[in-house]
Amino acid sequence: MKIIADENLAFTDYFFAEFGEIQQKAGRSLSHDDVQDAEALLVRSVTKVNPQLIQNTQLKFVGSATIGTDHLDISAIEAQQIAWSNAAGCNAQAVAEYVITALLHIDPEFLDQGKQFTLGIIGLGNVGSRLAYMAQLLGWNVIGYDPFVQHENIQQVELEQLLKDSDAITTHVPLTKSGEYPTYHLINAETLAMVKPETILINSARGAVVEEVALIQDILNTQRKVVLDVFEHEPEISEQLLDLITIVTPHIAGYSLEGKARGTQMIYEAFCKTFDYPAHKKFESQLPACAQFFYGNSIKQTLKHHLSDIYNILRDDQNLRACLKDGKVDQKAFDYLRKTYPLRREWAAHGGPKA
Repeated sequence: MKIIADENLAFTDYFFAEFGEIQQKAGRSLSHDDVQDAEALLVRSVTKVNPQLIQNTQLKFVGSATIGTDHLDISAIEAQQIAWSNAAGCNAQAVAEYVITALLHIDPEFLDQGKQFTLGIIGLGNVGSRLAYMAQLLGWNVIGYDPFVQHENIQQVELEQLLKDSDAITTHVPLTKSGEYPTYHLINAETLAMVKPETILINSARGAVVEEVALIQDILNTQRKVVLDVFEHEPEISEQLLDLITIVTPHIAGYSLEGKARGTQMIYEAFCKTFDYPAHKKFESQLPACAQFFYGNSIKQTLKHHLSDIYNILRDDQNLRACLKDGKVDQKAFDYLRKTYPLRREWAAHGGPKA
């Protein structure tokens, strides 16, 4: 069988080579001609899987090694009688660790504030609930907002209360434009006005959850510290926006080796189910050993002394800022950063905790 795969997927050959010919392509530029005679398509979030891509093809399976599905036209996929799967939760641990790392780079003293520091989490799915657990390990006060789920171990509040009471707010929702609780521009001029100027805002979900124009005006008014891993008009990112944001990274919050490998394994398992093959491979066998920073130390002590050794988020910030060209981030440079990103390891690989 012919399999078309995004060139940035992890361990594609390990999981899929036994099934046929794999052609690896740049995900953002995949075309109908690329997939026309393929039976399986393996993508990430940069590929829009829509009727233009999949109509009149031989496709029988589409797998996206991502948490989100807003890049998948599910109704169109199902209308073509194509099986599909995503990898919900595959990089939840990596994103949770990203958020904590960003906060501690902004102010390492957050580690010692305990319940005096309130982290507000918008969206309590795989990522949000994992982050809540990790934040509670650090002794922080955690409040969450999610109209769709209830967690007995997380204090859940209305959105307005979360916005007013949090010392840091982080978003972990899918991008939706319809329904009772749409998330498109959930963070806008009206909601930002409820947030204390000193409250940190982090978005590592989807860019358009935060209205860029409103965010720029808010920062100009409040000097708010903001962390962005995703951008409303990505990969179009203006120099004006970069200059105002405290930490910027190129959509890599979930880019741990474990997260990417877990995502590929999840769509491999769905692929095997679709084509009735036995699924017998596990990603753990492919992971190299790494330095054990947490061994014999408390979580807080390890993070105080080895945070940058585990993940130097400021290097990602500097690399993205270096992509500026003629007043905006160069798209090819942005994609190259993501393609060549040196996948970091999750805390558990260093001997640390995991949910």
